Amino acid sequence: MNDKFFLRIWQAVLLAVIIAIWQTSSMLSSKAAFFFGDPIGVADRLVNWFFIDRDIYQHLGVTLIETLLAFVIGTVIGLLVGLWLALNPRAAAICDPFLKAMNAMPRVILAPIFALWFGLGIASKVALAVTLVFFIVFFNVFQGVREVSPTLLANARMLGAGRRDLLRHVYLPSAMSWVFSSLHISVGMAFVGAVVGEYLGSARGVGYLILQAEGSFDIRTVFAGIVVLTLCALVLDTLVGEAEKRLMRWRPKIGTTEKI
Repeated sequence: MNDKFFLRIWQAVLLAVIIAIWQTSSMLSSKAAFFFGDPIGVADRLVNWFFIDRDIYQHLGVTLIETLLAFVIGTVIGLLVGLWLALNPRAAAICDPFLKAMNAMPRVILAPIFALWFGLGIASKVALAVTLVFFIVFFNVFQGVREVSPTLLANARMLGAGRRDLLRHVYLPSAMSWVFSSLHISVGMAFVGAVVGEYLGSARGVGYLILQAEGSFDIRTVFAGIVVLTLCALVLDTLVGEAEKRLMRWRPKIGTTEKI
């Protein structure tokens, strides 16, 4: 507990130092203030958004809905497809070049196509973000299932485990650690997809606010939007971490050794 307490203190000190350097630089240089803004101005914008004008909530709500939908849909599809292909080597060999080609494709170029197909509403942003989340989860699940120990599988079969038992008690537990590892990355990717979609065509969302601020060279609003998105991503990542702790209690903690 003491170590964690002191760790948080050092993190707070580091953050304070960064903010102090940022504020000092903006006060000493007009160019720095123009290109990077200042923490006090960013904080003032955040206060106006959340407590005075209160006009951030509708935009933040749209972005969060897009992000959560993309995160859930991309995770579920990636998990299912990863399990299916990992357990079907022939299908995996057939699909391998197509999956690699789609993964190598810059998904941002799909945004105009999705806007044409699904319109400028939430659906096009969700579709773009799903393409980012899917491949991260898919490749981690695929690799996690493929790396299950053959000895463990042989022992489970000797004990009479069928295909369904292997999936439930061997493959899924093996893949779950890979899944949660990918989810921490997918959180940020879901936000990236939603915001990029809002950049390319939207009338609401935090990405829309940032785009409007960039057009008027309002750097304070830009950084305020970045702060909001970062805090939301950290909250979602923390929730994923808590779910990981609850569902992965069976996994031994790193750095612990069993006494003999």
